[in-house]
Amino acid sequence: MMTDELADNHLTCHRYHREFELTANEALIELSDQDAPQRIVKIRRDYNIWVANETLEDYALRFTPHSFRKWSIFRVANTALGAISFLVLEVIGAALAVNFGFVNAFWAILTISLIIFLTSLPISYYAAKYGLDMDLLTRGAGFGYIGSTISSFVYATFTFILFALEAVIMAYALSMYFDLPLYVWYLISAIIIIPLVTHGVTLISRIQMITQPVWIFLMVLPFVFILMKDPDAVRGVMQFAGASGFDADFNIYMFGMAIAIGMALIPQVGEQVDFLRFMPEKTEENRLRWHLGVILAGPGWIFIGMIKMFAGVLLAYLVLQAGESVQDAVNPTHMYHLAFDYVFSNADVLLAVTVFFVVLSQIKINITNAYAGSLA
Repeated sequence: MMTDELADNHLTCHRYHREFELTANEALIELSDQDAPQRIVKIRRDYNIWVANETLEDYALRFTPHSFRKWSIFRVANTALGAISFLVLEVIGAALAVNFGFVNAFWAILTISLIIFLTSLPISYYAAKYGLDMDLLTRGAGFGYIGSTISSFVYATFTFILFALEAVIMAYALSMYFDLPLYVWYLISAIIIIPLVTHGVTLISRIQMITQPVWIFLMVLPFVFILMKDPDAVRGVMQFAGASGFDADFNIYMFGMAIAIGMALIPQVGEQVDFLRFMPEKTEENRLRWHLGVILAGPGWIFIGMIKMFAGVLLAYLVLQAGESVQDAVNPTHMYHLAFDYVFSNADVLLAVTVFFVVLSQIKINITNAYAGSLA
């Protein structure tokens, strides 16, 4: 009995001794590694930098903590409003006027804008206050995991369709200036956006900040000249009955169809939310500016959108009055080519400015579409 106990003790001591030797050897190896000079190759250094950048941009997904929401209210709002440059708004306004007449288009645009504002207001507020994306907002609203996944799928589909439409508009403008096949410009207009969104919202905000003054100036400029040179245009468009001339008065059925078309814009609030999540924390000092920024950059996008849709109505009327086709009347490149014709008399300058404005507008919106679509 004593012999068995001694044997067991001997084995236990031997095991502990062996474990001690292994631990000591590992410690010696670790010390020798620390004494050896560290050599970090360039590819590892580049990888570490890339990982650091990607870690920062991880906050663009799902919840955005207050520790990362360090940008100013103005910068966040400006970045969100940069997405309102898309020329599909003018196309929708033009299409409503051409198909249903000014009166029906006018009331439909006002109704659409009111509905979108009211539905976007609570979504934008809670996204900005709590740093939540559309997926988390829909889960909190009781949609559940499957419901939020479906809503994200609908939103992603919206951004991809809008991306394609805006790329087509940009491709058509470029084909007017450069002698390459249209399908080549389709490819270029889509691919050129991808490098601009690989650095996430940090680079996007910088691009929107730089381009915003130029875009606003070029957006307003032609309409100032139109009102100066052709003040009767506003009176004429108010009597516009559409391309068919069917009815210049209010028609409930045309009004309803016009609303159905315009309501396709309602998912746009998701793109506003993708940037409003970076709004800084609301405090007593910034309370007024915070609410103003959230309203303007959130549901307030439709106010600018409404103006752009009415601009499309006016431009479509002017294009048709100039004897152009219905297809040209709903083509934003042709619409703004005619608009800038009121400003520039030189044909080369006119075409160059038109193409530049269209391309600038489409880049501003498509970096948002690509970013928001990839998140969704």
